[in-house]
Amino acid sequence: MTVLYNPHAPADAHLIARYDGRAPRYTSYPTAVQFTPEVDEATYRGWLAALPPGDPVSVYMHIPFCARLCWYCGCNTRAVTRREPIGDYVTLLMRELATLAQALPTRLTVGDIHLGGGSPNMLSVEELDIIFTGLRQTFTVAPDAEIAAELDPAVLSGDWIAAAARHGLSRASLGVQNLAPEVQKAVNRQERFEEIADCVEALRAAGVASINLDLMYGLPHQTTRNTLTTLDAVLTLRPERLALFGYAHVPWMKAHQQLIDEAALPGPAERLEQSQAAAERLKAQGYVQIGLDHFALPEDTLAKAATHGGLHRNFQGYTTDLAGTLLGLGASAISTTPGGFVQNVTQELGWRQAVAEGRLPIARGVAVSDEDRFRADIIERLMCDFAVDLAAACQRHGRELVELENAIVRLHDFQQDGLATWDGRTLRVTPRGRMLVRSICALFDAYLAPDAQRHAKAI
Repeated sequence: MTVLYNPHAPADAHLIARYDGRAPRYTSYPTAVQFTPEVDEATYRGWLAALPPGDPVSVYMHIPFCARLCWYCGCNTRAVTRREPIGDYVTLLMRELATLAQALPTRLTVGDIHLGGGSPNMLSVEELDIIFTGLRQTFTVAPDAEIAAELDPAVLSGDWIAAAARHGLSRASLGVQNLAPEVQKAVNRQERFEEIADCVEALRAAGVASINLDLMYGLPHQTTRNTLTTLDAVLTLRPERLALFGYAHVPWMKAHQQLIDEAALPGPAERLEQSQAAAERLKAQGYVQIGLDHFALPEDTLAKAATHGGLHRNFQGYTTDLAGTLLGLGASAISTTPGGFVQNVTQELGWRQAVAEGRLPIARGVAVSDEDRFRADIIERLMCDFAVDLAAACQRHGRELVELENAIVRLHDFQQDGLATWDGRTLRVTPRGRMLVRSICALFDAYLAPDAQRHAKAI
């Protein structure tokens, strides 16, 4: 018989009621809410020209196509049934890459390549070849570069796997979410466990060394029981990593989420029970909990980085990527440079037009100040390590602890509720407080104002 996990239920219900406001996911700081059109193509070109020639960079390519539209999805993507839009998109993607190359100070070395979306395996083998040929003509790809792709098991073919492996694919992320038929039907994503298992087997046979499976909690009709049943099934595949994301219901931002029956969504207490039960099951099976929502086997590089304080966070989530520059290509892609962040035009049509005109398709961004870097350091360490030595952070950035006095005062409630500790130097998030780490990070966010329409719930 399955034992459901529900520790401290009354106390947690109180904490949910008190702290479950909306908070950023802190994949960057400043967050995307602070991006403005004042940071434009000219700004980005200046930042690119100033990149240190010897420093490695990372590349992200956004492929905004899927074979099906999952109603829970918060990504910038669309379902297509014809090949022509994809082929045209790849042609323009290569043009954007050429325009970017002209703006760079020299030929740079790439240490990480990430294909995201959407579903990059919507690309044909020929289109995949075109992309990697373009990348290798533009950059020097490090021999040990991590090459990752987000994949939809429903349309993943053996030919695609073979082609990706030939280009060096080393990590693959497969979307699973939940295996309960009633949940799958409610979010328009039907697939059988056997399909996922076949994909994992084929990827491993092709030499892909690291498999990540994406799961969710908080979906319509999802329960703790079917969350654990899903986990028990996928754990038989022994993936190197798993991600457990909370569904963010933002129908005012993603119109297709209006197709989800809000009455079928679990409440905050149920969501918390699902996430905690899943975390306990994963840890019992030997996985290391990493940050807010990732898990990895102890020998995985992500787990090792977390153990030794080398974990980082960017727009792809938790990462071991140390590069200070991430070059984003494709509609909606976000780039990170030492000077700041920029985002490409989100709407695919606008992106296509800008690229066709020979422009870097920048829509908005934000310059990063010294104070931003200081606060970003604190927030990243809290998100990654659940602890930060504030005195050491001040020393690293030439700041004074008194500048954080307002945040430290507001920390008092979290301390009183057993969610955090503060000894005058180091702030630690307690195990009980991990579920609310984003709310604790928000104390150090100089920009954050209550705005129910811009962020997902903290739990």
